[in-house]
Amino acid sequence: NNKASEFMVSTQLMLAFISSAGIRRAVCNNGSSFASAFLTNAPSTAAPSSSAAAAAAAIARSLTRRPPTSAGTARFMSTDAPASAEEKTEEEKATIKAAREARKAEKERKKAEKAAKRAAQQAAEEAANRIDEVTYLSASEQESYAPMGDMSTVMSRSRSGREFVSVVDIGGSEDAKLGPGSRVWLRGRLNSIRVKGGSCFLVLRQNSFDTIQACFFKDKENPEQSAKMIKYLKSLTTESVIDLEGVVSTAEVRSCSIQDAELVISRIHSVSKADAQLPFLVEDAARSEKEVEDSQDTDRPFPRLGQELRLDHRWLDLRAPANNAIMRIQSAVCQLFRESLYSQGFVEIHTPKLIAGESESGAGVFTTDYFGTTACLAQSPQLYKQMAISSDLDRVFEIGPVFRAENSHTRRHLCEFTGLDLEMAIDEHYMETLDVVHKMFKHIFENLETRWARELKAIRTQYESQPVLFTDEPCVLHWPEAMDILRSEGFDMGEGLGDLTGAQEIALGAVVKEKYGTDFFMLDKYPSAIRPFYTMPDPVDDRFSNSYDMFIRGQEICSGAQRCHDPELVTKIIESKGIEIGDGLKTYVESFRHGVSPHAGAGIGLERVVFLYLGLDNVRKASMFPRDPNRCTP
Repeated sequence: NNKASEFMVSTQLMLAFISSAGIRRAVCNNGSSFASAFLTNAPSTAAPSSSAAAAAAAIARSLTRRPPTSAGTARFMSTDAPASAEEKTEEEKATIKAAREARKAEKERKKAEKAAKRAAQQAAEEAANRIDEVTYLSASEQESYAPMGDMSTVMSRSRSGREFVSVVDIGGSEDAKLGPGSRVWLRGRLNSIRVKGGSCFLVLRQNSFDTIQACFFKDKENPEQSAKMIKYLKSLTTESVIDLEGVVSTAEVRSCSIQDAELVISRIHSVSKADAQLPFLVEDAARSEKEVEDSQDTDRPFPRLGQELRLDHRWLDLRAPANNAIMRIQSAVCQLFRESLYSQGFVEIHTPKLIAGESESGAGVFTTDYFGTTACLAQSPQLYKQMAISSDLDRVFEIGPVFRAENSHTRRHLCEFTGLDLEMAIDEHYMETLDVVHKMFKHIFENLETRWARELKAIRTQYESQPVLFTDEPCVLHWPEAMDILRSEGFDMGEGLGDLTGAQEIALGAVVKEKYGTDFFMLDKYPSAIRPFYTMPDPVDDRFSNSYDMFIRGQEICSGAQRCHDPELVTKIIESKGIEIGDGLKTYVESFRHGVSPHAGAGIGLERVVFLYLGLDNVRKASMFPRDPNRCTP
């Protein structure tokens, strides 16, 4: 029966599939082998029909298409199946596993070996290219130090013995203090730098306006070190403080103050690195207003630097040659002021700046708490320099701060300035004091133009001005003459008892220069109503006073007077002006009751003198860190 035969074949196939692990592996490897094995091993009692063979082949094909069994199925099937002769023993499995792990370990070892080799190569390259910090402990060990790299922070570790020189001592002639062939160390600011290919040119700046060019060229005999030097030079930023060692060589350099020499760089180190991005460039701060204005219609106009930007970063602004030189002229004025007064028998004093009451009537005052009471910042040393005269210090002067709480926003007013004050006993007339003051100003004007000519040249390159004209003897105008001049100039002066406006002062100065040939003059006999309480009245007409102001280019720089040394008269004047006599004024008047010489004096504003002498447009340019109603920093 064919159907019975086919059923039997199918049954045998199923049993064989379930029971034979060997056949299962054969099926997984090759479906056709399964069919062949089945037909070969089938019982001989009943030869399979063609349909049975076809069924077997179909099953074989189905099994070959069947995906590999999952781990779970394999476990299930192997659980019931008897162990095959082809299964690995535990020892074999362990051997295979060990071999597999050994191959894996070897692969990881080779990988780590390659990584270590790459890291070593990279570290070697980085070490070769790294530019480490340099610490100079001794000049005798200099050859062991790298010729380039940032200097480690100067912390007073040692004094290395390096001898630094000044740019001004270097020159290209044999007569120069440090001529061609000299090996020198310089410290200064990196004014500018240009690196291209294997060469570098830089300009080093000292004292704001002394400059010298330095250069470096690639050394073919030492290419690696040359490459490191070029790399380091590229990293330097302008305005950084640098140390540079080089050999002086003759050269023609028109753009520097040293024009006949340059330095060939052998060593260079940054001592203090400046930010790459600065608020503005020093070279822009050094341009004249005309230069900036003329550039506005070109393809590359120069930036306009506003006053507030400059003052916010005043330390940077003062690096510009002209601005730096202004501070040196300010110092020179103080020096010359001292020189002249010392030569005329004066003594320098230092008076308190915390006082119990106002020292100048009519001027604003700053107050502060003083241990539960109110103290004032001194508006001048006036009261104390007069008490110095009562102390038998017959001629005194002081250079010190003056505070005025005046909400004034003009170009010539400050809330804090430096006062140049003097006071002296007189024999008969305040003209004795005017003679002393004129001699002092003459000393200042003459010596500025000779001893500080270099600084003045730098300033006048950016801020144009002419030397102040002055007379050999004091040029003194009296108040009535000044009133006549101003009326002739079209001003309504009324009764002539009011103070002068700024415009009137300038107009008066212009007439005086034309008439007397001087920029510096004095005006006396001011109305009493506009002068402080300590001013001596005019002996003929007490509407006027023995007071005086001094002017440069038509603007006031100094105010002074004969002082009222009579205690009863000064008390009367204080009361007439409605001023309360507090503790400060009581001691002041009391010093006169114990006997005091007649005396006169003057108070001069340092910044005003510098501002007007140099023809600047704003007094803030003559103040290092100006204070006005809107500025208390930096």
